[in-house]
Amino acid sequence: MPQARTASRKARAAQTRAALLDAARGLFSERGYLNTKITDITAAAGRSTGSFYEHFTGKDELLQALLAEMEDARDERMAGLEHPRDHDLTDRDQLRDHVGAAWTVMRQNRPVALALFQAMVANDPGTGRAWRDLREQTGTIRMHLEYLLERGHRLPGDPELIAAAMGAMLVTLNYAVLPPSDGEDDQHVIDTLTDLLLHGLAGPAPRAAD
Repeated sequence: MPQARTASRKARAAQTRAALLDAARGLFSERGYLNTKITDITAAAGRSTGSFYEHFTGKDELLQALLAEMEDARDERMAGLEHPRDHDLTDRDQLRDHVGAAWTVMRQNRPVALALFQAMVANDPGTGRAWRDLREQTGTIRMHLEYLLERGHRLPGDPELIAAAMGAMLVTLNYAVLPPSDGEDDQHVIDTLTDLLLHGLAGPAPRAAD
């Protein structure tokens, strides 16, 4: 019996946590992260304010839990792709895989992505949070850029700065662009971002004569 009661309490706790996360997603989508209060989340979830603090110390910790779920979704999406350290981002198909995976996960988890963006820019620049977040979120890109540098490929700057700039472009564009009406719009964005990152403003290299 004690084991059954323990299992029942754990099940109820898991249900409460899931309800709070689901409510937060909905409210972040409707109102934004900054305009959503903890009491709004608990009311939408049908839970008490006290139950919120049994699972999270505050709204930021709840957001980090949503981020962890989003990162799990990204990892699952990348699981079927070849993803060694020597992934060559100068190859358009490989670069597009990265851009497409990042963009798709952000769009599928847009309320969370928008909340993360709002939380990041709302912090005092002196805290360094924005830079830390960008560094953490673009670690894989930085790793691949460092590989290119080791191969002797000429980069326009430091791999860490380039990776952060790429991440900043993606998250800002996701914040600005309204949800598409169909997948074709997303594919257009992915292709545009891929070609911009691959060729820059100089355009693609001229093809060799046949």
